[in-house]
Amino acid sequence: MAVTVEYRLAPEFPDPYPVEDCYAGLQWTAEHAAELGIDADNLIIAGASAGGGLAAGTALLARDRNGPALAGQVLICPMLDDRDWTVSTAQYENVGLWGRESNRTGWDALLGDRRGTDEVSVYAAPARATDLSGLPPAFIDCGSAELFRDEDVAYATALWHSGVQAELHVWPGGYHGFDMLAPNSGIARAAIDARKGWVGRTLDTRPARTSGR
Repeated sequence: MAVTVEYRLAPEFPDPYPVEDCYAGLQWTAEHAAELGIDADNLIIAGASAGGGLAAGTALLARDRNGPALAGQVLICPMLDDRDWTVSTAQYENVGLWGRESNRTGWDALLGDRRGTDEVSVYAAPARATDLSGLPPAFIDCGSAELFRDEDVAYATALWHSGVQAELHVWPGGYHGFDMLAPNSGIARAAIDARKGWVGRTLDTRPARTSGR
């Protein structure tokens, strides 16, 4: 079963509204897991693009607030870094669905004048986090031909440095949203299969629940 969160949108509701709404949704799901028919011990959070950034931020909030335990996080071409400083942001400035100008506009809507400053929370821009220890295992993927490529690779690397399991896929020639716009292409099918496979393996390796819980 999947539970989706109707989080409030920037700029009418800037940071921290969106990530706090997602965290509230996670808490609600955990609290109502039994009536929803969900195993509260096997919750996985997922999101794509800006939603991927919110999923990563929500996982950080859950860790820091001792909130619901997560079995994993699926971050699909996540939007993680407001600082606009990677090579791929320059390479794909005016290319594809989501270019540099769009990215700046999106971060401006969420953060306002704080974008690019030291006043940005790690929950809004998870790439800024320096300690990723204690986070759940992650699946991260992106295209090689998209703006988010380098920040996504850097986040997977930071997870590894913190001792967190992460599986990273950079799909060759993939542009932002290729799996949605060309779902029948070979690369999209491979990406979707990889995500499904990771979820299945992650749940298969979870400790069995003991009786009486």
